[in-house]
Amino acid sequence: MQDGNFVYLTQERLIELEKELKEMKTNGRKAIAAKIAEARAHGDLSENAEYDAAKEEQGLFELKISKLEDILSRASIIDVSQFPDDSIHILSKVQIKNIKTEKIFNYLLVSPEEADFQSGKISITSPVGQGLLGKKLGDRVSVKAPAGLLEFEILSLK
Repeated sequence: MQDGNFVYLTQERLIELEKELKEMKTNGRKAIAAKIAEARAHGDLSENAEYDAAKEEQGLFELKISKLEDILSRASIIDVSQFPDDSIHILSKVQIKNIKTEKIFNYLLVSPEEADFQSGKISITSPVGQGLLGKKLGDRVSVKAPAGLLEFEILSLK
């Protein structure tokens, strides 16, 4: 669902990312600068593994800041009222049953940037997410996943 260069986010996730970026740019940068200064104080920089590690950490930290800035610059807020109520779309809460194992799963379909499997948030670009998009209550869905062919029945949709 990444039309063009847009990154679709909920309002809540946008606020979380903005807070995270602000924290990283202020306190995070200060903490890394302090680590570098402390490592520099240990002497010869050419043989200082602590200094090298702190500089590498700084590079990775700046890369993360850059990625967050990129996501925020392309962010587009999702307006759920534009979607039909009777079919699955981004931000739908679904309950599905694996037909083979009889296990029941509850998922919230989100953008790839918001996906967090441990929290029950699956990406609309994942095999299961793609398989569910556009389906309706009671539909059966076959999904080709790395684990093989999975079959689900849609039990509820919100």
